[in-house]
Amino acid sequence: MLAAMLALAIGVVLGMLGGGGAILTLPMLVLVLGVPPKTAIAMSLFVVGTTSLVGCALHARAGRVRWKIGAIFGAGGMTGAFAGGRLAHYVPASVLMLGFAAIMLLTAAAMLRDTVERERPARTLALGRALVLGAAVGVVSGLVGAGGGFLIVPALTLLGGLAVREAVATSLLVISMQSFAGFAGHFEHVVIDWRLAGIVTAATILGTVAGSSIGQSTSPATLKRAFAWLVLGMGSFIFGAHLPIAATVVVVVGVLAFALTARAVRGAPASASRRE
Repeated sequence: MLAAMLALAIGVVLGMLGGGGAILTLPMLVLVLGVPPKTAIAMSLFVVGTTSLVGCALHARAGRVRWKIGAIFGAGGMTGAFAGGRLAHYVPASVLMLGFAAIMLLTAAAMLRDTVERERPARTLALGRALVLGAAVGVVSGLVGAGGGFLIVPALTLLGGLAVREAVATSLLVISMQSFAGFAGHFEHVVIDWRLAGIVTAATILGTVAGSSIGQSTSPATLKRAFAWLVLGMGSFIFGAHLPIAATVVVVVGVLAFALTARAVRGAPASASRRE
């Protein structure tokens, strides 16, 4: 019952924010259900890949999925995720998790800094850059069993110029593609409990349906802030599990100070122009 309730909550996060699902699924499988870490990584990729596919279909009905950029980004992501899944067996878990947490904190800082509303020039994500970014995100996804939404959404908004809702919807397409590729990279090394995987997947899908509806009625700025704080919290938790508490506090406070200072500086010109 507890596992189903947690999986439901994970689905809500994934459907609403386009990320965070795998990072929550993995601890649930290991800490709550007692699944061995290597197996949990593979199972997490399967659960999130399937759930993201359903979430993508829900967003597609509302016309929010940018199929071309999603397919290009996802193609690079699949290649990277498969390679990451193969490499994961040769890299110490502590190194993987600390690197993962560092990327999460930097991503959160970038999104918190960028929440000031301002005019943006129209941009498109070039084919080569989309493939390279997708491959890089895919490697991270395959290595640690995360769908990569916490990296994909910022990449699509900050570099690709997509609106937050479009980025969330498109990220689910990319997540499903690279999660299944990462799962394929892990598959021959682990034994999957398909009954457990099915139960967790079903509960997560139900949550995704609810999360998609919540996301439709929430402002883009609120979604962006929620996503940034979610990523910051999860990154801080991972740092705390692998570093002394003092070091963790210093890192997190530094990231927050940078993000909020940069946000204030970027918002100052806009405030001055409004007064004029």
